[in-house]
Amino acid sequence: MDSKLTSTAYEECVAATASIVNPAVEQWCEGGGRVVGYFCSHVPTEVISAAGLMPFRMRGTGSDGTELSDAFFSSINCSFPRHTFNLALQGGYDFLDGLVCISSCDHVRRVYDNWKRNLQTPFLTIMSLPRKVEDAQVGWYHEEISILREALGKHFDVDISDEKLWDAIKLHNRTRRLQREIYQLRKGRTPVSGAETLAIMVAATAMPRSRYNTLLEEILVELRQREPRNGYRARLMVVGGELDDPSWIETIEEQGGLVVADSICFGSREMWADIDESLEDPVEAMAKYYIQDHPSCPRMYGDQPRRREYLMNMVREFDVDGVIGERLMFCDQWCVEHYMNKADFKEEGIPFLQLDREYISSGKGQLRTRIQAFLETMGK
Repeated sequence: MDSKLTSTAYEECVAATASIVNPAVEQWCEGGGRVVGYFCSHVPTEVISAAGLMPFRMRGTGSDGTELSDAFFSSINCSFPRHTFNLALQGGYDFLDGLVCISSCDHVRRVYDNWKRNLQTPFLTIMSLPRKVEDAQVGWYHEEISILREALGKHFDVDISDEKLWDAIKLHNRTRRLQREIYQLRKGRTPVSGAETLAIMVAATAMPRSRYNTLLEEILVELRQREPRNGYRARLMVVGGELDDPSWIETIEEQGGLVVADSICFGSREMWADIDESLEDPVEAMAKYYIQDHPSCPRMYGDQPRRREYLMNMVREFDVDGVIGERLMFCDQWCVEHYMNKADFKEEGIPFLQLDREYISSGKGQLRTRIQAFLETMGK
């Protein structure tokens, strides 16, 4: 990926984003560290960190096909779980000591069934994620987090005390605050591109958290001294779900659109709020965060009005000229959400473009054409 950021800290983040078994993971494992994979930004990664394990968010980065996973998924299943499971069947995830699946959607939910029957990962569990954001669901998720805490402690023979949970919460909150500082820089002079930002964000899910925080601090020093980006035609926002490929954003920016904001699960929805450190029970604090405080996605019923307010606030705060809605093919949840987003943005006079895509980037010529046309319709 072409970038004007030159620090070794940024290069380390890019390396962690560009592949699955990256240098940070290799170093962690060589030192005797154990790794637990997880799906979805609703998984309480603080519990994994509190157990002395490294949380690793599952991706299909580097996959070149789905010939093995196609025996377990149909052609109308989302390509994200198909590519990710294909990598696993090829041995790409043999470094995992455990995996936490979650009922985030029907497509990802099926990964657990197939993984359990066909792979030999030592620790495997699945969490039940509620579909509403009310107090009853906070209590539900409190139980789920407690079950995960007990299961991890028992399997890895570690005591996951409240003190360790609070330490992990503070560590992850530190990450969120540093990431928000990068986003704050994008509101005005904007010294960082959307592609660079996504690479930095994805790296958080693919290396030890303490190391990542150190890198973020170094990157922020460079960004504060960097000249603002000029020459762009429009300030854009990207809204969607599973987007972990900076090259997709880069293609948009090559056409003259600077991505200055997002609402994606590898982006702002991952860190726009902190876990409340003032509560007495760390499990309650995590349950409340992941169900109510954590910005939701379309799988959460009845929360669309709040999501609308969140998007409109982002548009205003980041001075956005137009919004791009990205959706993985066959994703029902985002299909419905973007239908509502389109109506909401039209009401507010904000240009909106929906783009459907496969998980592994293809058809970049078509993407360029669509973006060029979108910018022209905006008068840009």
